[in-house]
Amino acid sequence: MLRSMTGYGYGAVKDDDYLLEVEIKSYNNRYLEIQHNISYTLSCFESYIDSEIKKVARRGHIELSVRLKVLEASVSVNVDRSTLSEYRRAFSKIEEETGLKPSFSDYMNADGVVTLVKNDDSNLYKEALEKALSDALGMLSSAKEREGRGTYEDLLRLGKEFKSSVDMINGKSREIEQYFRLLFSNRYSELLSDKEIDEERLTQEVTLMMVKYSINEEIKRLYVHLDEYFKLLESTEAVGKRLDFLSQEMNRETNTIASKSGMAEISSMTVIMKDSIENIREQVRNIE
Repeated sequence: MLRSMTGYGYGAVKDDDYLLEVEIKSYNNRYLEIQHNISYTLSCFESYIDSEIKKVARRGHIELSVRLKVLEASVSVNVDRSTLSEYRRAFSKIEEETGLKPSFSDYMNADGVVTLVKNDDSNLYKEALEKALSDALGMLSSAKEREGRGTYEDLLRLGKEFKSSVDMINGKSREIEQYFRLLFSNRYSELLSDKEIDEERLTQEVTLMMVKYSINEEIKRLYVHLDEYFKLLESTEAVGKRLDFLSQEMNRETNTIASKSGMAEISSMTVIMKDSIENIREQVRNIE
């Protein structure tokens, strides 16, 4: 089933110590492009995050935001008891010699007695990140599939409308042949009035007219393109680029028919066909 390139996903994990949030926005883009805005503590998981995104997105501009808010102090205070005992003995000797008693600040300023330990180990948040990212990607994938179903219905309808016009042109093949035959007959009469005309030149003129006005090859190629078009709509692969190329080919064949045909009715049909193709190309730009 077709999948849209646009979508939104969000996931969050909260406990007593922190809040971790993952937000993903996806927009149309020719290739897969991931823009990161990741909390410094979690930046080491960038490769892992990208690999998970690639499982649900094959094209599109992805804006990723991973936010970490620490709710409790992330710093703990440790007292080195062994170092403290050494300083206490040293301060006692100083007191005996000078009569000066050590103050609290003396101990706090003593090197190695009090140390600060910053709890910023990224692995502490790994499990929470995996959960929040999974939830965000699940929401994003659902949005892409939901929009993709709507696009599929539009592309299917537009493809059927286009084929209907091709069928109508193909069904008028006898009228087209009669129209060409009349043109050839008139041209043949003109050539016969020229007494210096030779049979080889006459054959060349008729052949040129047939090439100029015949649209049989264009009709055949359009049917081949349409078969491929409807097959791609049912594919489970990323077919956006292939559909875009195919719609360009269909447009080229339609323009050729419009330029060759001198029948007003066929010309009006090609206008409808080109309108369908333009709508198809507009929708194709939204899918992976």
